[in-house]
Amino acid sequence: MQKIVLVGKPNSGKSLLFNQLTGLRQKVANFPGVTVELKSGRFDEYELIDFPGTYSLQSISEDELIAINQLKKALESPDTCLIICNLDATKLERSLVFALQVQSLAQTHNKGCVFALNMMDEVARFGFEYDTAGLSKALGSPVFAISAKTLIGMSEFSQALKSYAGTPSLARVNSPNRDHDSAVKVAARLAKQFGMQQDLVLRKQNRVDHVLLNSVFGALAFAAIMFFLFQSIFTWASPLMDGVEFLIGALAQGVTSTIPAGVYEDFVNDALFGGVGAFLVFVPQIMVLTLIIGLLEDSGYLARAALICHKPLSLFGLSGRSFIPYLSGHACAIPAIMAARTIESPRKRLITMMTVPLMSCSARLPVYALLIAVFVPDVAYLGGWVNLQGAIFFILYFGGILTALIVSKMLDVYVGDSDKNDLPFILELPNYRLPHWRPLLYKTLNSGVYFIKRAAPIIFVVSVVVWVLGYFPANGDLQGSYLAMIGQLIEPIFAPLGVDWRYGVAILVSFLAREVFVGVLGTLYNIENADENLIGLASQIQADGFTLASGVALLAFYVIALQCVATVATLKGETGKNRYSWGVFVLYGLLAYAVSSILYAVLS
Repeated sequence: MQKIVLVGKPNSGKSLLFNQLTGLRQKVANFPGVTVELKSGRFDEYELIDFPGTYSLQSISEDELIAINQLKKALESPDTCLIICNLDATKLERSLVFALQVQSLAQTHNKGCVFALNMMDEVARFGFEYDTAGLSKALGSPVFAISAKTLIGMSEFSQALKSYAGTPSLARVNSPNRDHDSAVKVAARLAKQFGMQQDLVLRKQNRVDHVLLNSVFGALAFAAIMFFLFQSIFTWASPLMDGVEFLIGALAQGVTSTIPAGVYEDFVNDALFGGVGAFLVFVPQIMVLTLIIGLLEDSGYLARAALICHKPLSLFGLSGRSFIPYLSGHACAIPAIMAARTIESPRKRLITMMTVPLMSCSARLPVYALLIAVFVPDVAYLGGWVNLQGAIFFILYFGGILTALIVSKMLDVYVGDSDKNDLPFILELPNYRLPHWRPLLYKTLNSGVYFIKRAAPIIFVVSVVVWVLGYFPANGDLQGSYLAMIGQLIEPIFAPLGVDWRYGVAILVSFLAREVFVGVLGTLYNIENADENLIGLASQIQADGFTLASGVALLAFYVIALQCVATVATLKGETGKNRYSWGVFVLYGLLAYAVSSILYAVLS
């Protein structure tokens, strides 16, 4: 299959253009370096490949180096028939520097090249009109004025692409070869001749930045937005969670009523609905977290947040760019660790990767939500806008961030001053934009689906194994089961945390995935309390006499401990060294055990 390559700088609407051309709803983020992997999709009879956003062929980060090397390989391939250079019409000069270099590469390899002058909807708001015919003549390649957001010119552009891809000679480059320096000069000249004045673009943006980047109001706004983020996890998701729990309970009653009483009914009720069902209740919280982070990304605020955080983060040996992996780590540590590639300094990149696992990822959400529901009352203030359980959520997330900063400072001292020539912190502030709702909502729904696909098989297998060990040989008497025998051996290890062997088993098994903790407890409590017919797992734990001291100790353990084998593997892959990945696993585990033991001793 012939391939069409799509390139451009970050924040130029490139990912949204890719979505519109292929019908795929990929991530559309408004921050440099978010797209670190190649995306591909079907466009007519061609394969369209979306390359990561890049500013120049002269890379300044590992992320850009990967993108540039892959781009050069694609241009050398005989399967590549056309290159699309996506341009930000509101910032023509910055877009043209990279696009002109790509155009020269296309000419070297005898490939066709077209320019997509994107974001024309924003240009129209300023009352500016582009001379696309003049710009096309100056560039020596076809130029199309489009808006991937409002679909301006997209129909004509799609038809033209099919013609140019089918007959590449129509879009052959007719332009002199240019190096980086000459591309910068030509980009400045063309932007001055054809582009809109930057004062028009920056005037409105600066008015908002004057508030959001202010040392006082900006800090207050940042704190309020972060507090709102974690409050929303409980406040917004609570009705959805209640609905999911009701549906699972109704489905469990309907299914088990058709099965004869005995071992099969116990298996379906305890292992399937008790284990897997208990974990599904918390999926809405993950979706709400993804939605809020997506809103911040697509609106352009995340870049401002990185700028606000740069000075305080630099005190701990980090960069303002570390804020993005840190915030992404609240969704999942694996892509967050990979997102650290955008940090130019190898030293700061390493420190960021090693401390990202301390961010409370979405896999911890079910654990937090369960334990908070057990010993924190559901009390609302300020007309329901502030929830006590949500406030505890915020404290837990803040505790993970604070621990990460302390560890970062220690690593900064340990790593030493081996890299004195770090590049300066440079960040492009994108325009403020309203998010495009279709890809955002798709991404939100997909986060829940992906989480279920990733976690459900593990939880199902673990729940079945735990059920078998907990049910036999005493036919449902948990105290006489194989699992109880194993649990008695490990119970002394977890006694300082104030929990019995059931929680010890759940903690050990959750190294496969943190959220398994909930599934294991759901299975164990359903075996033990099968006759009491308690619907919610939190209610069963409350009835069991779970104490505040034990709850706080367990929460502290899960805030700090690295309970995820996939994260360890990712750290190994990104750093290339076992001593970093397994060292972090052991040290965080020991630190979590020590802190939680101390908290239990003090509170009890």
